[in-house]
Amino acid sequence: MATIYRGSIAWRKPNWSMDQVKGRVCVTGASGYLASWLVKRLLLSGYHVTGTVRDPENEKKLAHLWRLEGAKERLRLVKADLMVEGSFDDAIMECSGVFHTASPVLKPSSDPKAEILEPAVEGTLNVLRSCKRNPSLKRVILTSSSSTVRARDDFDPNIPLDESSWSSVELCERLQIWYSLSKTLAEKAAWEFCNGNGIDLVTVLPSFVIGPSLPPDLCSTASDVLGLLTGEMEKFQWHGRMGYVHIDDVALCHILVYEHESAGGRYLCSSIVLDNNELASFLSQRYPSLSVPKRFEQLKRPNYEFNTSRLKKLGFQFKSIQEMFDDCVASLVEQGHLSLHSA
Repeated sequence: MATIYRGSIAWRKPNWSMDQVKGRVCVTGASGYLASWLVKRLLLSGYHVTGTVRDPENEKKLAHLWRLEGAKERLRLVKADLMVEGSFDDAIMECSGVFHTASPVLKPSSDPKAEILEPAVEGTLNVLRSCKRNPSLKRVILTSSSSTVRARDDFDPNIPLDESSWSSVELCERLQIWYSLSKTLAEKAAWEFCNGNGIDLVTVLPSFVIGPSLPPDLCSTASDVLGLLTGEMEKFQWHGRMGYVHIDDVALCHILVYEHESAGGRYLCSSIVLDNNELASFLSQRYPSLSVPKRFEQLKRPNYEFNTSRLKKLGFQFKSIQEMFDDCVASLVEQGHLSLHSA
């Protein structure tokens, strides 16, 4: 069984031979917030990594990847598009594992349903079709979301949600929760395809990811956190109650369930669940020089916790909420997005 210490993975007994484990793997959407951190961890673990990006010639957008330790020796970046059938064939061929992290992000649109749902589902299926063509493939790790578990109104708030729970498609459509709906439909499509084609699939369901951003341009998640730390309430107001997890834990979890031979099914990846006012109280006390909102409007959202025992049984230990935000704040300050003396 694997034992994870903070910041590293230590094996009591390897489940696969090192030749198998430290081979070549593919990471889709490699320049993204989470994917960049996953590439970093894979390189540090000794893997050869093929990353897919929209434009391999975009030096500015990809510079942070090439600065990673081991990148010059063991990183390859290739072009691929979620909506182009077969565009992942070259990247995935001869890889023993595929980490599918790429996912469309909702932007202002007259048709958000078409903008995010089709790319999420069809993009996932395009990646999996390429996986099916690879005879060297051993396992696929799909980055799903805890939002595929909690968007429902028929659960007992006294019983923590676990991987057996699925968000309600009808509820997501009715409330227009497009992100949750896209993730739910994409994961269900992935399970149906992989079960029908003999592909070993494991899915990781992170909650809201907090931590350092390797890309210099902040993604929507990191931008929302920066807004919160500088006094903007709008983006977090609708959360009501949310799970939080360190970005490094999410990357390590992906590697753990890829390497651990007995791993299978879905894995919730979340350190703590807080309502907005609990989060605001923590942040304002820990970072008194920042303009963190003192209180939020109390929303009527169901109380819930997450049962993460499946990961913990593999030896996983989560970082604390203090570590998440300390690392996040330090990164934002270092990149010039935040000043601790600005308030």
